[in-house]
Amino acid sequence: MQNPTGQRPAAVVKERRDPFEIGGVTIPAGTRRTVDLPLSLLSNHTPMTVPVHVVHGRKEGPRLFVCSALHGDEINGVEIIRRLLQLQRLSRLKGTLLAVPVVNVYGFVSNTRYLPDRRDLNRSFPGSANGSLAGQLANLFLQEVVSRSTHGIDLHTGAIHRTNFPQVRADLTNPEVLRLAYAFGAPLVLDAVLREGSLRQSAIKQNVPTLTYEAGEALRFDESGIRVGLRGVLHVMGALGMLSTPEISTKKPEKKKKMASVLARASYWVRAPSGGILRTSHLPGERINANAKLGSIFDPFGEKEIVVTANNPGILIGRTNLPVVNQGDALFHIASVVDVAVAEKSIEQFREEVEEKTELEDLDIV
Repeated sequence: MQNPTGQRPAAVVKERRDPFEIGGVTIPAGTRRTVDLPLSLLSNHTPMTVPVHVVHGRKEGPRLFVCSALHGDEINGVEIIRRLLQLQRLSRLKGTLLAVPVVNVYGFVSNTRYLPDRRDLNRSFPGSANGSLAGQLANLFLQEVVSRSTHGIDLHTGAIHRTNFPQVRADLTNPEVLRLAYAFGAPLVLDAVLREGSLRQSAIKQNVPTLTYEAGEALRFDESGIRVGLRGVLHVMGALGMLSTPEISTKKPEKKKKMASVLARASYWVRAPSGGILRTSHLPGERINANAKLGSIFDPFGEKEIVVTANNPGILIGRTNLPVVNQGDALFHIASVVDVAVAEKSIEQFREEVEEKTELEDLDIV
């Protein structure tokens, strides 16, 4: 129907995306900013804050938190997040990225796993605003970061003197968690129960599907684990529609098909039957056969040898790096898989892929 005034109707102008608010700070769409969340004062009156870097895209999309150093000595994730924030691709982000490289700021500055109250932050969720220091930090993180997110990735390493093979741990009964666990693209996905007091448990209770990525050792950078972790975060962001992959040249020979992550439904630890000196040549990612010799424990004089063997076949996903062990110490972590031979082949291909510098990396796509 013609306009009675004879004039064309005014064009509808779409308003810009709403700003993002966190810690009392407003971040406009298409910008990024680091926000310090106040936590407490140290005994010498030094203020402690939790820094959160927010990238608020111009277009609507999911809100993903990526955090590391819940255990203050697990620094691999800090480097993963640092590299992530340097990527030019984030200028085309859809949605919002909340990057928290150091959650346990106390443990990080003192190179320790725990907080000053000796509590494990990843067993202190959901915490309380009036609780212990660990409880207050857990509560702050849930209220300010997790509650503003739709999805999450929690980056970890093995404990001190213990190495983990790159792996995703997730509750695979959750369909969205399952989808993102495989999208991450780690060589192994472990179906892990939700531990009481963990960030992952509290996040999922708030309907925020969250993955845990494990790789490397505390207080050490592991380059392959860092590269797999960075790729994994970007793969998840791609699966969520937050980032798109630009077209690349097809002039190079087509690569062989990427193998899917190996699924492990369970895992078990082999512990030291006696104290002594451990000798082993097995490395994380290796195939382990049933009853296979994992190593030997000797007394300091070399007069007595105790052989350590595997209970069931699987893939070695973690081990101690300390040769001096006490009775009962956790020595080898083995994941139970359906087909060990297939898993070994898949992991070997993964190793080859990690060593290759691909065209995607050249284009800042990873």
